[in-house]
Amino acid sequence: MDLRIDHATVAGRDLDRLAEAFAGAGLDAEYGGRHSNGITHMSVVGFRDGSYLELISTLDPDAESPWWNDPIHGDGGPCAWAIEVDDIGRVSSALRDRGIAVDGPDRYERTREDGTTVEWDLTVLGEGELGSTLPFLISDRTPRERRVRPTGGLAESPIRGVDTVILGVPDIDAAVEEFETAFGLCTPRRGVAERLSATVASFPDQPVALAEPREGSWVADRIREFGPRPVAYLLGYEGDGPPTFEDGAPGSVADRAVEWLPVTEPIGRRYLGVVAATD
Repeated sequence: MDLRIDHATVAGRDLDRLAEAFAGAGLDAEYGGRHSNGITHMSVVGFRDGSYLELISTLDPDAESPWWNDPIHGDGGPCAWAIEVDDIGRVSSALRDRGIAVDGPDRYERTREDGTTVEWDLTVLGEGELGSTLPFLISDRTPRERRVRPTGGLAESPIRGVDTVILGVPDIDAAVEEFETAFGLCTPRRGVAERLSATVASFPDQPVALAEPREGSWVADRIREFGPRPVAYLLGYEGDGPPTFEDGAPGSVADRAVEWLPVTEPIGRRYLGVVAATD
């Protein structure tokens, strides 16, 4: 099964501060509206390949969120990811037949500031929190352009979209087995990522990598605080030569050169990188 990233979620206590942090790195967000739960709201950093970053927080800073409560109130940053599927009912049934815990599909909606209603179906996979390790499935009920469109100058940017989700996991072998069972993925390549202080397993031609941290590293501390979930997102870049950005920091993940973006707090410089896009 080829995985297509629909979006990746970034959580924080203050939605405006999240948007400002991304705007400072050249990634402008557009307010996306309130969710139908009446508790959370979100903004979109939309890319030209149709993927996006969802910035999410609670309307009331002290409210308990039904989704990603700890990352929201702990300014946790990356917290979940979703893949786009064409027939969510069929894919949900197939995953259930493979022995994966499946909840859904269920219908959701949010209302944009202009009053437009956005509707989609969503299926939760696995035993953990929504989209924390296995992605959740999503399929649009309303036209996709209602849910996402390129924001700011990203329609003309060499940054194409969300390329890879890096998941922090305590046991890389168990996580590899879970992904192979769910999606029939090929044996991953293994390497290291010094910035993550982690062993990394990346699946050929798939937009996900698994990172098991060294003890005492910031990723290990993050897993203890927030549980297994995304620790970083890599954005795909199409341009002449490797991507470089003012105040960026070079590095690598699984033999791919990465330029880590200078995103300010509450997100910080660890969580968002840019790589040469793959076809």
